[in-house]
Formats: sequence, C-alpha cells, structure tokens
Amino acid sequence: MTKLAVQDLHLSYGDNAILKGVSMELRQGEVVSLLGPSGSGKTTLLRAVAGLELPHRGTIQIEGKPVFDGGKNREVPAEKRNLGLVFQSYALWPHRTVFDNVAYGLKLRSVPGAETRQRVDHALQNLGLGHLGDRLPHQLSGGQQQRVAIARALVYNPPVILMDEPLSNLDAKLREEARAWLRELILKMQLSALVVTHDQNEAMAMSDRILLLNNGVIEQQGTPEEMYGRPQTLFAADFMGSNNRIEGTVTEVRNGATLLHGPGWSLWGQSRGTPKNAGATATAMIRLERVRVVDGAGDNRVRLPLVTSMYLGDRWEYLFHLGEMRLRAYGPAALSPGDQWIEIPSGDLWVY
Repeated sequence: MTKLAVQDLHLSYGDNAILKGVSMELRQGEVVSLLGPSGSGKTTLLRAVAGLELPHRGTIQIEGKPVFDGGKNREVPAEKRNLGLVFQSYALWPHRTVFDNVAYGLKLRSVPGAETRQRVDHALQNLGLGHLGDRLPHQLSGGQQQRVAIARALVYNPPVILMDEPLSNLDAKLREEARAWLRELILKMQLSALVVTHDQNEAMAMSDRILLLNNGVIEQQGTPEEMYGRPQTLFAADFMGSNNRIEGTVTEVRNGATLLHGPGWSLWGQSRGTPKNAGATATAMIRLERVRVVDGAGDNRVRLPLVTSMYLGDRWEYLFHLGEMRLRAYGPAALSPGDQWIEIPSGDLWVY
C-alpha cells in the first residue's frame, strides 16, 4: 500500500527553483532516505510533504488523500496532515517532562486522559524510555532526547513519519549505535518513514530505498545496493562511497569496454552513461576498496610511487601519485617507501 505519493512537485523561492519536478512514492513499512549535497532540495521536499513549505505545482497524497494539488489550488494545513515529525534540533519543551513532551500532540487532539497515558507509556517503553517519564529534557543525554522526539512523533500512530537529519546532533560513536536501534525500531513497528540525511552510510544502513537529489531533481533512486554498486551517472558514482577519480583520453572502445589513456598509463574500464568515441576525454571512477596493491606487472596494473601510508585503525590507507592525480587504496598493513604495483580491476573502473 502506498502511504505517500508525490507527483511532479515544483517549488521556488522567487526566481530560485528548488524543486524541479520531483516524483516519488513511499510504501507501507518502507524507509526512503533523501540524500544529496547541500542545496539539492532534500529538506525542502520533506518540508513540502509536511505542509511547512508551499509548492506551486504538482500533487501530494497521503494514504490516497490529496493534501496538496497545485492544479486545484488545494492545500491541507500541516496540523491536519497527521504526520509524525522529528526535527534535527528535537524541539523538546524544556520545561515539560518527558511524558508531557510525548503527550503534547495527543492533548492537542483532545485524546482522553486514560488513552493518552496508555499510548505515551507504550511509546516510551518501545524506545527504552519507560523509566524516564518524569525527567526534564536537560536531564537526558543527547541520545535519550532524540528518542523522546521520536516517541512524540510515533505516539498517535501517524501513517508516515518524517525525519530531518534525526541523528546529526549525536557524536560519531552514538550515531552508529542509534542508526542500528532506529532501523530495528522501524522493522519492529513497520514504520513508513521519509528521512533526510547528508550521511550516505546512515542512508544505506537505515533505508530500503535511497533518492539521490541533485539540483532539484532526482538523479537516481534505488536500493542501497543499486545506488552503491550500479550508479547510472558520474554524479551518482562520485557522491556514493569513497572514490578515485581518474581523468584521461579514450583510445579504444570495444564491446562495452573503454580504454582510457594518460601520461605513462593505460587502463581498461566499463563504459557507463553515453558511450565516448576515441579521442574524447572521459572520467573514470573506482571505489577505494576495489584498488589492490599487488606483487608485479599484469593486466590493468600500473607502477606508482607511494606518497604515504595512513593508519585508520581497522585498516591502512595508501596515497599514490598517478601523474598529477592522486590515487588512494586500502590495505591491512603499512607499505614500504618506494614504487608499488597497483591493480585497478577493469570491471570496477566505471568510465563516464
């Protein structure tokens, strides 16, 4: 069942177009992340769905009911869209207890007191906050405050929950833990969630699908595996993952493969996007984890000077020079100074 449907949404601030015809769906029990660089339109799209921004064209439907229709001049106000909202700042009332913060939306809806207590207690228990109902927000950790904000959004069983950078205020270690329990909660409660994030690891860990926005349009959408392993454009390939970007000249195209040439090197890669003809310039991308340090010469191997080895804890990162370009790779141990043979598998080198 489709919980949220957005069709051909356009939104501008004066002459500045922010959304340029965005269409997407969110199904029952699905988490969709909006990912993209600053200014790509992801937060604006979330706010338009919430009723906090007014588009000028397109439609938005929640559970099949229109809440915005630009052609019919129809707009349902935010408070009547029955959506759960989790803001980046959490927006908790500092003078209200945890219980009262979570109960606030129910009281606005005139839910009877006994039912309010039951629903709030249930929401707090689901998020491991049952023993903290009498505390004030300043008496909680950042992670606990975040859970209170989520409990407040879930307490009246909304059809869709909207989250704007829900983990951004947490430190790095707590963010990793939080995204795990948040994904567990989403699966347990079969939530339908639309999440804005700038963190691709967070998006891949939490999401069933990712929508990658670029300059107000959807560049690509798909499962985390599709977005990471089969990017359709240079922008998508470059945005996802940690990459090496290699510029060169096409010297041969054969059966979907492209031979890319530069000063002192030639590498075969997979042709992606619009095929390039011999003589054209092209850009190739390869994930850092796909580059390998090897023992000697061979197919798609180059000999490069090692600049440095950097210790990352669980692995080492190596930095090489490929002409005027930098090439990085991962490995299990520090490398000796001097030249090293590097293999760049042709199937993992995408040429755009």
